[in-house]
Amino acid sequence: MEIPNRPAFSWRKSRAALLCLLCLLLLTATTVFAHGEKKEEKKGILLVAFGTSVPEAEVSFRNIEKKVHEAFPGIEVRWAYTSKIIRRKLAEQNGRAIDSPAEALARMMNDDFTQVAVQSLHTIPGEEYSELAQTVRAFSGLPKGMRSVTLGEPLLWATKDVENVAAAVMASLPPARKKDEAVVLMGHGTRHPANIYYPGIQFYFWKADPNILVGTVEGSPSIEDVVRELKQRNVKKAYLMPLMSVAGDHARNDMAGKDEQSWTSVLAKAGIEAVPVMKGTGETEALADIWISHLKEAFSRLTD
Repeated sequence: MEIPNRPAFSWRKSRAALLCLLCLLLLTATTVFAHGEKKEEKKGILLVAFGTSVPEAEVSFRNIEKKVHEAFPGIEVRWAYTSKIIRRKLAEQNGRAIDSPAEALARMMNDDFTQVAVQSLHTIPGEEYSELAQTVRAFSGLPKGMRSVTLGEPLLWATKDVENVAAAVMASLPPARKKDEAVVLMGHGTRHPANIYYPGIQFYFWKADPNILVGTVEGSPSIEDVVRELKQRNVKKAYLMPLMSVAGDHARNDMAGKDEQSWTSVLAKAGIEAVPVMKGTGETEALADIWISHLKEAFSRLTD
């Protein structure tokens, strides 16, 4: 968040220092490990998502957590949301308190965890992931704090991830879809340089099927780019699928909503029948497994 008329102050640059101060205050307040007592080893996992305020969309998170418990039996799993707006909305709507990553890690530190593997459930390494990485660095190796905090990469990270995600999506396309019908994947999009992952994965989709297109809500390619491609291909019907971990607010409103700005309405105006598919990537087993593979790698980096 930019603060107008204050060029000398950078909130993002000061965030790590503030987090460290928070941790030190917590450590000062507790006497559990006073007088040089050695902590008993206790490993944990923190799953971090952007979040969702749509209860039905949480099926993606439940599926991922189930897989985490299967892969790491006996390891405690906790959650945090990076979106302040989502956390506030949940608190106001139903009194549900969800920690931010910093709050969750501070709580785990105070609950005697010595090592924590943090897994990002974001799709790309954009702004949300970058800030999460900064938080993890601030908590790792603090005096009298947690000895080791590692971070697992988002869904799309290395070239192999992009290839694997494209293959997993291709294997989970709507069975009713015909070859001359398109599939349009809705990504969130960002002004962050990581937006390049969307046109990047588009390359792999086009290698497999020229009627698989990627668009974004807030980045590039846009829905206008998608419509242009569909018209050039003379496509009359397109299935719309979220390229997001959950089929939440964006999927229900920006993609499948009745508003004239929704992707369904935009395609209809262009003479293209739109069929929304309300399924987040976290619900697809092969895609969820990619996040699990990143978590396994992060967990393996915890110090013994």
